[in-house]
Amino acid sequence: MSYQIAIDGPAGAGKSTIAKKVAKTKGFIYVDTGAMYRAMAYYLLTQGIDPENADDIEANCVNADITICYENGEQVVMLNGENVNGVIRNEEVGNMASSSSKNPKVRERLTILQKELAAKNNVVMDGRDIGTCVLPNADVKVYLTASAKVRAKRRYDELSAKGVSCDIRQIEEDIIKRDEQDMNREIAPLKQAEDAVLVDSSDMTIEEVVQAILDLCR
Repeated sequence: MSYQIAIDGPAGAGKSTIAKKVAKTKGFIYVDTGAMYRAMAYYLLTQGIDPENADDIEANCVNADITICYENGEQVVMLNGENVNGVIRNEEVGNMASSSSKNPKVRERLTILQKELAAKNNVVMDGRDIGTCVLPNADVKVYLTASAKVRAKRRYDELSAKGVSCDIRQIEEDIIKRDEQDMNREIAPLKQAEDAVLVDSSDMTIEEVVQAILDLCR
């Protein structure tokens, strides 16, 4: 039997950072669900699908077999047997992912693939509907959050460190807007699973959050 850790939460809560560290400590596979959606988007682009054509997206998405594995310690996203790490991070793929990820059939297909991956491997998976939809029977469920102000400060510091000029007030407004959209979307809205443990990282270090989640694992 595989062991499953599901981490959900709003944008900017630090889910991927925490999930990667928990996975590394446990020796589990970190499942980057966002990368899987990008791989799907890349597949649709290679098929010449128009991002606005929902029917074509639905008809073609079932032909994409996407999984995640590790090679020489590096996470590798596999699309129909091919390593696509080097081609899924560009803007064109990102734009297609924004369109295709809203499609119910795409979400249905990727949920199936994510369930299959988790059934065969010990995993840490993060997202917005992991504990509620993708892995409802996960061994550990965490809802990781932080105040909008704290999440905005983290994002501001991250961008500033890269030399990007930004307005912290605008970032906070965008985060609040994103939360509202995620929580009220029709398909798989962001919400805390009834049996998930709430972890508010507003006043916690990364190490403290990681340890809090590790303490939940039997």
